[in-house]
Amino acid sequence: MSTAVAGTGRPTEVASSPAGRARGGRNGTPMSRFAFAVVLGLLTLVFLGPLLWMFLTSFKTPDGATSIPPQWLPDPATLHGYRPLLNTSSETPVIRWFINSLVAGAANAVLVTATSALAAYALARLDFPGKKVVFGAVISTLFIPGFLFLIPNYIIVNSLGWLDTLWAVIVPSAGGAFGVFFLRQFFLSLPQELEEAAAIDGANLWRTFTRVVLPLSKPGLATLLVLSFLTNYNDFLWPVFVLFSPSNLTLPAGLSILQGAFTIDYPVVMAGAAIASVPAIVLFILAQRSIVEGVSRSGLKG
Repeated sequence: MSTAVAGTGRPTEVASSPAGRARGGRNGTPMSRFAFAVVLGLLTLVFLGPLLWMFLTSFKTPDGATSIPPQWLPDPATLHGYRPLLNTSSETPVIRWFINSLVAGAANAVLVTATSALAAYALARLDFPGKKVVFGAVISTLFIPGFLFLIPNYIIVNSLGWLDTLWAVIVPSAGGAFGVFFLRQFFLSLPQELEEAAAIDGANLWRTFTRVVLPLSKPGLATLLVLSFLTNYNDFLWPVFVLFSPSNLTLPAGLSILQGAFTIDYPVVMAGAAIASVPAIVLFILAQRSIVEGVSRSGLKG
């Protein structure tokens, strides 16, 4: 559809242009809105279904959790799965495992973000001999399978006297290449004119980094914090290698003790998984809000 522009007599496209179609059909027809809602509902079930099944199974009896046909709702509902997790036994201190995982995950996330931000900014903004070689060497470590580092890291941790302590699960992964690569790409997307303006105002490199670059990088920093926390929080293999005492285990490693040698008490396992998932869900909700806030306050418009 075309209309004449006043004073010129020249037609201009309105509805036929992409912008015009977007303005005219933003809400779509009732049928398209219904189809969109159905698709979103199905996707929601796909992603939330396993989580809902886990929570429901944690309140079932052992027979109800393995019944055929499947028992969708717990009948009767019981706390059988949560009782072993909330006891004060010295062999299965689940609350202590939970606290250990939170402490290790939070400390590791802070270390990863701090070291990655410093290295990434140097690789993004500073000019020094061999810069591309250094960056290539860092990226090349992403292609090395993680299990190849088990023995070297174990030897280093043992020589430092960190075996069977939380330091063993906090420090070794604090210098990962992914965080450096991720933040370097984020720093490169920031307008360099802001840093040049800070330099003109007399700010040195460190002040520019801490007062200009980091505040603008809240979305990237928050994302890396979340990813680092979840990676450490969910890690199973490395804590099994370096933690031995029941009181020093993290939650994923400790929950494996609750499984029997020949049978599995599914309500107990699902209850442990439900407890373990709570911090991840809460962190995702909080991080999502902080990322949006960081973008809106960054002073840049995409």
